[in-house]
Amino acid sequence: MRDQSHLRHQDRQTDHAARRRRLAQVVGENGVALIAATPERNRNNDVDYPYRPNSDFRYLTGFTEPEAIAVIAPGFEAGDYLLFCRERDVEQEIWVGRRAGPEGAMAWYGADSAYDIDDFDDWLAKLLDGRQRLYITLGTHKEFEHDVLRRMEKLRSQGRRATPPNEIVSLDRILHEMRLRKSAAEVDLMREAAATSARAHAAAMRAVRPGMHEYQLAAVLHYEFEMDGMSWAYPSIVGAGENACVLHYIENAAPMKDGDLVLIDAGAEYRGYAGDITRTFPVNGRFTAAQRELYDVVLAANRAAIDAARPGEPVNAVHQAALHVLVEGLVRLGLLEGDVEDVIETERYRSFFMHGTSHWIGMDVHDVGDYKSGDEWRLLEPGMALTVEPGLYVQAGSETAPRRFWNTGIRVEDDIVITDDGCDVLTSDVPKDADEIEALMAQGQSGGGA
Repeated sequence: MRDQSHLRHQDRQTDHAARRRRLAQVVGENGVALIAATPERNRNNDVDYPYRPNSDFRYLTGFTEPEAIAVIAPGFEAGDYLLFCRERDVEQEIWVGRRAGPEGAMAWYGADSAYDIDDFDDWLAKLLDGRQRLYITLGTHKEFEHDVLRRMEKLRSQGRRATPPNEIVSLDRILHEMRLRKSAAEVDLMREAAATSARAHAAAMRAVRPGMHEYQLAAVLHYEFEMDGMSWAYPSIVGAGENACVLHYIENAAPMKDGDLVLIDAGAEYRGYAGDITRTFPVNGRFTAAQRELYDVVLAANRAAIDAARPGEPVNAVHQAALHVLVEGLVRLGLLEGDVEDVIETERYRSFFMHGTSHWIGMDVHDVGDYKSGDEWRLLEPGMALTVEPGLYVQAGSETAPRRFWNTGIRVEDDIVITDDGCDVLTSDVPKDADEIEALMAQGQSGGGA
């Protein structure tokens, strides 16, 4: 069992409260910020998708119920932080689960005041009156946003009876800059997600056999996630053979053949924070010579990129380090011809490596935050979290690649957090060296355990 002593509810709410205070300093007493939880989504007929609030709302509140609106209004008579949510309803709670209600919103989630969501319209004019700036998300919950803006225009048309804000400021950019730098508590949550994700990948390496279907290997992953009380952070990718060359392959339907490599891109989500790991390994437990040649190139690129991830370096330095190693390998193995720098400049490598090496990670697996400031790449800072995921994909029929490499897709992905003097690899618990992978898989094939 995980040690969760550092993740107690009260500790988490302290973190949320600190975020609200930071936002309140930006908003000031002349402004008001409104953010709503996105609505439930229907799957089919009377079945909804499992509810997950939008990450910005959860980041500020920790509140995970639908039909909720958070208000940050510094200096407001009812308090700086108001939360509107569903009232307790005994009959509904019997059918669909317990609610916090306004009382719980104050007792458990730190709201200064809390009210029935149905009363929000009655409060809106009072919340807006006399404030110069309205901070609101733009495009996250369009129905809510349009309704607030329409109501604000109506108040403005009433003249002296109301003085609504005359300036609208996007809340998204402010929150996304806050979310870009992870606190120690957030890193702890990401570490938990990464640890479970790593255990799941290792379990898949031990379980795989020729003749299994991709969905059966996905089931191994999801079993490990749920045994740790987590869900998947994104639809799991389990692609063997030619399917490994499809970057976002999620059908997971094909049988895995002896001699195939299988690429798994999967991660668990823990309390709103994502893990994201990719490992590639042989279905029969042993790399062929050609597979090992390509694999070692990708692994070397992964390690070079991690070495380049240091505070003060531009974020694209991670990609450039990986790219140089990949192109050197492609030329050395005969998949491309020419000078390495010329191949990079002309982007002839894109037939085999067509995506970036990194993206931010956090509450969203492709997390928020700008990669550039103007035309300049932003510099890495302690607390920024990102993936490192170089890959090579050689489809059958490639005109330049030797036939022995056809139908080979390889990606090696880790999650890292920038530290004061380098980076911390959160996903190091799952092997990525080819010899270590084969040793782990041999344990599974012999009936042993890790």
